[in-house]
Amino acid sequence: MDVTALLLESHRQAFGRPLLAGHNPGRCRRLGAQELFAGAEVVLAHGGGRDPRLIYANGAALRLWRRPWTAMVGLPSRLTAEPQERRARQQLLETAERLEAIRGYRGVRVDGEGRRFVIDNARLWTLRDEEGRGCGQAAAFSSWWWL
Repeated sequence: MDVTALLLESHRQAFGRPLLAGHNPGRCRRLGAQELFAGAEVVLAHGGGRDPRLIYANGAALRLWRRPWTAMVGLPSRLTAEPQERRARQQLLETAERLEAIRGYRGVRVDGEGRRFVIDNARLWTLRDEEGRGCGQAAAFSSWWWL
């Protein structure tokens, strides 16, 4: 399963609704990938492991974090937050993993130039592969502001 399909299907399972308005799982995968990448809502995901790395960032995420795809994808996801915010972020990710999905998260993040911003009302969910195994986590949000 490609990353886009993984994001879309895992979100539908976690929240009972599509990540993309009007998305139909039987639609063309390329169209879904294009819509997700071009969407206004920030979407990013990391794989599993002790120090997970980002496996996806759409265009809105790349612009917000002020990083090109090559710098964002592969980045340890903990580096999207300032050092003093990382423990709270990790606790949230552990909670999201236990619960499968969380709505309404707010936290401080830092862009590629060190500029701080707040994300608000974020959704976090567990990515599940075709066998139902957890293989990472994703987040989506559209509300944020600079500090």
